[in-house]
Amino acid sequence: MTYDPAADAAAGPGGDTPPGPSASAVPDGVDQSAAPDVSLPDELVDAARTLFGDRLDLATAYAELLATDGVLRGLIGPREAPRIWARHLLNCAAVAELIPTGASVLDVGSGAGLPGIVLAIARPDLSVVLVEPLARRTAFLTEAVTALGLDPSVTVLRTRAEELAAGGPRGVPADIVTARAVAPLDRLAGWCLPLTTLKGRVLALKGSSAAEEVAEYGKAVARLGGAAPEVKHCGVGLVDPPTTVVEIVRERLVGAAARAALAERRAAARAESGRRGGGRARGR
Repeated sequence: MTYDPAADAAAGPGGDTPPGPSASAVPDGVDQSAAPDVSLPDELVDAARTLFGDRLDLATAYAELLATDGVLRGLIGPREAPRIWARHLLNCAAVAELIPTGASVLDVGSGAGLPGIVLAIARPDLSVVLVEPLARRTAFLTEAVTALGLDPSVTVLRTRAEELAAGGPRGVPADIVTARAVAPLDRLAGWCLPLTTLKGRVLALKGSSAAEEVAEYGKAVARLGGAAPEVKHCGVGLVDPPTTVVEIVRERLVGAAARAALAERRAAARAESGRRGGGRARGR
């Protein structure tokens, strides 16, 4: 099977957002003057309000950033501007239903902030780290996070996913690792599983290839310590089509992580034995 990133990127629900907010409702630093029309069709108002709640104005401000600076900087294609909500924001926001309250989220290959920034807007209870190796993208992400007032809950890291596990920077390991249209499932699991906590989950937003990838790469995922991948559909009855997500639970540690965990357990056992021995000696 050939991996098709375009199919992944297009794998979202249909949608747009309710009428845009007034200028006073948009956070400082967000310029609306040059923004194209990113208003939401009437038929999608209820879905957007359900997914974003009282932060819908903030989501609209982000849509305007994507359609202006995002297009100018090459993070979003010019043809995507009219479809920001249809193919991107609602698609990503629907994934929030799989994430528990207060979870830490690490978004690998965040690009323009999809799905990381969207999740941070929809779910202010989450702590989100956006991982992106390209300077022009991290510059946009940093500016967007500040303009939207998300600094308290969102961090931007310029690095590669495969370099993160060894470095152990803030945000690693995370309860949830997300990725959208980044790589086929075997490579993605190799990058993302080491970044999750044990029993943490990788949520890979996929397109029509999801079931094929699960069938083709299930054994590779198992070798990397993941449980059997499961295809989930988010936003059913709310967005059309629903968002397709492949969920992988980190079932066990493998390789260097397993060796490190074993060494920690042995060190802890030796320390405990030493404390007990010291206690017996004092008792005499």
